[in-house]
Amino acid sequence: MKIQSLLMPVALACCAALAGCSTSTVVTLQNGTQYVTKDAPKTKSKDGFYEFEDISGKTIRVRADEVATVKEED
Repeated sequence: MKIQSLLMPVALACCAALAGCSTSTVVTLQNGTQYVTKDAPKTKSKDGFYEFEDISGKTIRVRADEVATVKEED
């Protein structure tokens, strides 16, 4: 059996697995503002902020006490 015939299915399986790793998350603030993120936001940092990237690619930092909920998007 040729290595190339084994390599392609393995490469496709790896790509599919990596594509499933990112989970959109909705961050809702106390004032009702919602941000949809590409991945789960980084947990509260030492300085008391959540940091995440929204779906447009903009980096957002909000104070932890302004965050109401962090949920995976349905």
